[in-house]
Amino acid sequence: MQRPSRIFDILDSQVIENPIEKALSYKYNGNTWTHFSTKDVKENVNLYATAFFSYNLQKGERIALISNNRPEWVFCDGGMMQAGLINVPIYPTSSKNDFEFILNNSEARIIFVSDQTIFDKINSILPNLPNVLDIFSFEKIPNCKHISEFLAKANLEKMEEVEKVKKEIEINDLATIIYTSGTTGNPKGVMLSHRNIMSQIENLTEIPLTKNMVVLSFLPMCHIFERAVTYLYISRSCQIFYAESLEKLKDNIAEVKPKFFTCVPRLLEKIYEGLIAKGQEFTGFKKMLYYWAVNVARNYDGQSKGLSFRIANKLIFSKWREALGGNIESIVTGAAALQPRLGFFFEAIGIKIREGYGLTETSPVISYNRIQKPGKYGTVGELLDNTLVRFDHRDGMNEGEGEILVKGEQVMMGYFKNNEATAEVIKDGWFYTGDIGKMVEGKYLKITDRAKELFKTSGGKYVAPQVIENKVKESKYIEQIAVIGNDKKFVSALIFPSKINFINWSKIKGIEIDFNNPNWVENEWINKKMQKVLEAFNEDFSQIEKIKKFKLLPNEWTVDGGELTPTLKVKRKFIDSKYHQEIESLYI
Repeated sequence: MQRPSRIFDILDSQVIENPIEKALSYKYNGNTWTHFSTKDVKENVNLYATAFFSYNLQKGERIALISNNRPEWVFCDGGMMQAGLINVPIYPTSSKNDFEFILNNSEARIIFVSDQTIFDKINSILPNLPNVLDIFSFEKIPNCKHISEFLAKANLEKMEEVEKVKKEIEINDLATIIYTSGTTGNPKGVMLSHRNIMSQIENLTEIPLTKNMVVLSFLPMCHIFERAVTYLYISRSCQIFYAESLEKLKDNIAEVKPKFFTCVPRLLEKIYEGLIAKGQEFTGFKKMLYYWAVNVARNYDGQSKGLSFRIANKLIFSKWREALGGNIESIVTGAAALQPRLGFFFEAIGIKIREGYGLTETSPVISYNRIQKPGKYGTVGELLDNTLVRFDHRDGMNEGEGEILVKGEQVMMGYFKNNEATAEVIKDGWFYTGDIGKMVEGKYLKITDRAKELFKTSGGKYVAPQVIENKVKESKYIEQIAVIGNDKKFVSALIFPSKINFINWSKIKGIEIDFNNPNWVENEWINKKMQKVLEAFNEDFSQIEKIKKFKLLPNEWTVDGGELTPTLKVKRKFIDSKYHQEIESLYI
């Protein structure tokens, strides 16, 4: 067989060259794993492909997929691509407003959902979705067509037509549209071609994945990071197990015993915190020994492995590895910054952590630390093969720094129906990432700042703070607000409240508050009221955008004070520095 050039060729190649018995595995009943062989996967993909033909859709029409990670995700994705249709995956936790915008902007014809919660959201906005022909659910739920009704439309006699469509699909044809958060409020549809995504498969050759290697998948497949990795797994004939949920992730790791998985730094933080907390269960000498081993791991520098290290490894580290399934050799993390201390800690206990960097617009990998080389923590590694990077230096940036510009086969086709936005980020073939960086030791890329307003939580989710701020400032009780959360566990906020409106509120409520006290913002009644105000606004935000904690500040931000620009925009870097202690107190 010829080398795969389009995404669906990957599965075809596995069928012919490296079929396996446990290609995809998932727990449908919560008790036992259901396994799908390579043959099963291919047969299901073909069923989906022929079922799509019953709708007489035109090549290039869009299909929405809103689901947790499961085999049906792969079946549906493969089926629509073989039928010449475009997959529009959407985060299940998106707000109803985002659902409505994405589904209408993409003109999605059919929607696949996984469960009742997602269906209820879609059903509530269905009158506003004129392009939708049908909705199907992977799980059986009331008032929604089950996936079996879709598959009843399948006719394998149509496979000849499917094969004809497949032959007409070129490597530079559009494969998927992935909507990513925008600073103006509306998400932008990133158009990725078969060539864009296949460039990742062809250039990530160093990652040591082998036939029948057990891997665990839990990052959302609607994000290009896990999706591209899934295609990589299939290209290497790995056994993919889908985690039941984040809550059961620890149990799934122990049960499945994977050798490899991808994650975001927040998961590593949780594992680390869990290991540290475990020591509190012991007393006396055992507790002392446990935390002595913790300190050995904390102090590991990537080189020295003396007697203390060998003792700690035998007595404690080996037990930690066993608690994590006992087989994990390496983990690739991305989507947010990895703290170097975490990288060294896990490497000390025998698990290689390698950080990479990329964006949805770059399919996603731009650079990554190679697994089979020593990790360079604090950087996002060496450039992906066949990738060019240069730096656009501007006033105010440090020497050697600049906005990271990328050129390569992974750079997107553009934003769907948004030529203006495309022209802003792709100039002369170079993609402007919006991130500021520099090269370290001549070969490692280091991210030093963000040029865009957009930030990422430590879970790797994009958040557009200005959108949240603009919405929340609709409240008369809020004068100024700065949404916080870059590389943090969740979104929080610093708020300067409206003193005059709180004075009026307290009078109406008959609550006595000393507003002459410099610390009036610490009043319990005021903080309870602000909590209710934010809870009301949180209803309009997706799960990741919700403001979980806040800190009220007694002084207004000004241009003279340095918090605002001359055009009265919040200077985020200045505020992060000035209110560092207040911000950190929100994440204790």
